[in-house]
Amino acid sequence: MPVDHYENFPVASLLLPSHLREPVEAIYAFARSADDIADEGDAEPLQRLAALNDYRRELNTIDSGGIPDIAMFARLARNVRAHQLPVILLRDLLDAFSQDVVKTRYADFAELRDYSRRSADPVGRLLLHLYKAATPGNLSNSDDICSSLQFINFWQDVAVDWAKNRVYLPQEDLLRFGVSETQIAEGRIDDNWRTLMRFQVERARDMMLRGAPLAFALPGRIGWELRLIVQGGLRTLEQIEAVDYDVFRRRPTLGKTDWLRLVWRAITMTRKPA
Repeated sequence: MPVDHYENFPVASLLLPSHLREPVEAIYAFARSADDIADEGDAEPLQRLAALNDYRRELNTIDSGGIPDIAMFARLARNVRAHQLPVILLRDLLDAFSQDVVKTRYADFAELRDYSRRSADPVGRLLLHLYKAATPGNLSNSDDICSSLQFINFWQDVAVDWAKNRVYLPQEDLLRFGVSETQIAEGRIDDNWRTLMRFQVERARDMMLRGAPLAFALPGRIGWELRLIVQGGLRTLEQIEAVDYDVFRRRPTLGKTDWLRLVWRAITMTRKPA
């Protein structure tokens, strides 16, 4: 998801129904703090993994019907019970965060998609459960939107991730398009790089468009929230294209003029956006 995993989590959105702000904030606090354990500071990998295991123990307490002593988890427990949220989705997030601590390369797209299934898809699935709309079709569309946002984040943040010794571009794609990690380190843009990134941009766009009908399947404000999220992802892909795939020197970001464009596109959006 652009900038970090949870920028598109609608914690403070005016479009979020007031009765859902408490559970959304509780989930966000859990996910954001766990993500920080995996990514922030200078702790050693074993320390990070141990701290994430502490989170797992708290989830086990919640899942067994107990109330954790720690305030953040007690709040999460209340909302899990009140809204019958699947704890497995929270565990999936922890698994993805733990993977970030130890895994820095992905052999192929299937491996990357398995990661996004746990790092991104649970967010959308939890929201669908909150909206009592977790049907098979909605869940599938939500997965496409959430994973697309994850991949868009990766493609705009190649340089940021390289500084963390992470490469989310699948190794098989680097080989296929003739791009080496040395080239990534140098930030060198050539035809091979452009072809590689064009392929990844189209892959993310196809996923986003595949999931976009969810914005029409859900009524009211959540539908409008989703339209803006979908259009924001698509706009970021346009920006990657506009800088000729040079995400090293001109990292795409959404500015004020972009948000006006997104509102207009959300209003005029059709069930199968072009």
